Amino acid sequence: MRQILAVAAGLAVLTASACSVPVPPRSEAAPPATPTGPVTLPAPTGAHPVGTTALYLKDTSRPDPWDLDVDARQLKVTLWYPTGRRDGQRAAYMTPKESELLLKGSRAGNIPPDTLSKTRTNASKDAEPTGRRLPLVVLSPGFTKPVSTLTSLAEDLASRGYVVAGIDHTYESYATTLPDGRVAECLACDSDSDPGFGTGVVEGRAADVSFVLDRLPSAWDGSAVIDRSKIAMVGQSIGGAGSVAAMLKDRRIRAGIDMDGTTYARMPKSGFSRPFMFLGSAQHVPGGRDPSWERDWKLLSGWKRWLVLTGAEHQSFTDGPLLAGVLGITPPADALPAARSAELTRTYVAAFLDQHLKSRPQPLLDQPSSRFPEVKHCPAACGQS
Repeated sequence: MRQILAVAAGLAVLTASACSVPVPPRSEAAPPATPTGPVTLPAPTGAHPVGTTALYLKDTSRPDPWDLDVDARQLKVTLWYPTGRRDGQRAAYMTPKESELLLKGSRAGNIPPDTLSKTRTNASKDAEPTGRRLPLVVLSPGFTKPVSTLTSLAEDLASRGYVVAGIDHTYESYATTLPDGRVAECLACDSDSDPGFGTGVVEGRAADVSFVLDRLPSAWDGSAVIDRSKIAMVGQSIGGAGSVAAMLKDRRIRAGIDMDGTTYARMPKSGFSRPFMFLGSAQHVPGGRDPSWERDWKLLSGWKRWLVLTGAEHQSFTDGPLLAGVLGITPPADALPAARSAELTRTYVAAFLDQHLKSRPQPLLDQPSSRFPEVKHCPAACGQS
């Protein structure tokens, strides 16, 4: 079920994704580019400097769903948050070993194995959080990917006054470093063609999210800044499907976003009334290759939006396009540029969260914008009512 999207002739790297309808090449790609130097992620757009820290949590109430020899589920949670510190040590994007395993699993070409570990972030490591009554956003990455591949979005949200909790779902990505230094690899990758795989994954992710929400207040010294009545979830690919599953399981999650993920958890026929937004690529237009959004749209009975970005690929909602140059990849001419895809993702995700967690109305979400003509409001603007 794992999908390798071709953004360029060799664009297997950072695009392996479970639980999405395969997308054929959109156009003939240019020859691979010459790798560039280390990437610096785009600067956050909010008013606050950003801090980050990592937590390691163990759920002794359930065994690990992928490693049958482990009787407790271990999770790594990366937190991003506002801080008053601007001059701290910049946090690492990932370790050299994590970079090596991600590139190997993604079938990258002849790229130095530590390439991704050299990516420069904008967050200060272990900086003290500041603020009060800050909304909490849970982030869940695509299958095989660490949550670090959503760092650009996480840093931006933190700079706008959110606490972001990114979950690495152990054994579902190519590399997750555990507190003892051991690196957990992708055991779930051996099962991704099994019947019911997607449904099982999102059920497990929903359990991971509820456990993190339970433990975060006591596990993080800075948790006093969080307003636990204002929680949303955002996920990409199967992480987006996990947003649906987690909201169905846990009423603490007030609003959710699915970024380009086929959904699996079935919404009740009576309807689902909490705010929800689909944000995706052309595979998710009405009548497109993935019918799951069209099915679920009819069951969303509350505030809802269905947005499709012209020129977007499956990984356009992650750091993937920003890293293409360092990996020697030239996107097709009609692909959404990396900086623009990051801007659109940050802008529309933040607008949704500002409206539903901060009670700040966002006209941007109500109709097409001349500033962002790539964003189509479905179903009507996508050619089907």
